[in-house]
Amino acid sequence: MTDRFDALILGGGAAGLMCAIEAGKRGRRVAVLEHADRLGKKILISGGGRCNFTNLHCQPENFLSANPHFAKSALARYTPADFIALVEKHRIPYHEKTLGQLFCDGSAREILAMLEEECRAAGVSIFLNTGIQEVTRGVEFIVQSTNAEFRAPALVVATGGLSIPKIGATSFGYDLARQFDLNIREPRPGLVPLVLEAEDRSRYCDLTGVSADVIASCSGQQFREKMLITHRGLSGPAILQISSYWKKPDQIHIDLGPGAELTAFFHDPKTARTLTTLRAEFRKILPARFADRWLELHAPASWTNTALADVERQAHAWAITPAGTEGFDKAEVTCGGVGTDELSAKTMESRKVPGLFFIGEVVDVTGQLGGFNFQWAWASGAAAGRAL
Repeated sequence: MTDRFDALILGGGAAGLMCAIEAGKRGRRVAVLEHADRLGKKILISGGGRCNFTNLHCQPENFLSANPHFAKSALARYTPADFIALVEKHRIPYHEKTLGQLFCDGSAREILAMLEEECRAAGVSIFLNTGIQEVTRGVEFIVQSTNAEFRAPALVVATGGLSIPKIGATSFGYDLARQFDLNIREPRPGLVPLVLEAEDRSRYCDLTGVSADVIASCSGQQFREKMLITHRGLSGPAILQISSYWKKPDQIHIDLGPGAELTAFFHDPKTARTLTTLRAEFRKILPARFADRWLELHAPASWTNTALADVERQAHAWAITPAGTEGFDKAEVTCGGVGTDELSAKTMESRKVPGLFFIGEVVDVTGQLGGFNFQWAWASGAAAGRAL
């Protein structure tokens, strides 16, 4: 059996569905081929099941790419306001959590149901449980699945990255890009917890569950949010954010008391210079167990002004050299991917292979934490969908 369409979209996630909707609305006969038994699995688990579907403050600076300008065109032409209008059209209640992050009041299922309804209205054909065995290109693209053959002059790859393999992530998109001789920037885990070296694990990881408001810095980037100690290392929003910019063997620096002078009380000559006094001050800023442990390891060797200044400096630039990350199993996104120099920034079409498009996470554009990766999915999907 051979099915003919104007465009085939490989992957029924956020980017693929948005692309299908935009192309379908323009009268294209579109098929979405999804290897899983349902669409949008990553949408459903995102944001703790409430889907952080965009961010009000989305800017090109919120994205990591070898070409920092690449995302500008798509992001300018499909904005958070455009997606919010779609959410409001479907009467899905939502709220702003922090830092411009928008979440459903109810469930991520509402966002997926909205996208499915828009696909139906646009006449999009959906094929689930459709594993792809081979993709070839002659006059048109031929996609061979386990039980059918699909043909179209345009092929859109929206297969995502390597993050969260337990819900079906594979290297298929990268393999296909290589098949057509497109360059790939080495994929690596992003927005991922960091694992500490054995010595630091023995020092801190019995404090699992302790969290603090910090500034995490690395490679010229910094993020002020919560840090969480885990049984293997560090996590929490500040660490997830900085992880996308960290590469072994770099250090990360953590400011444990943003905006505070932790030893200021010693300026008063009447203050007793003792560890007990210092501990009491640190406990005003940090959780008690963490304050006590950190001072056990970094207490001043003497009570001179110089020694106290050194403790102050270390507290605002605690240097940690991670052993690695928790890997793609725990990563929210994949950094790297299909090289942006291979694609048109306006349409997402391959410069080498006419009719071949790459969108979403498979491309070397990675958003920061907080709804930015979904906005890239909507924007890149819309850009390709309008170009089909």
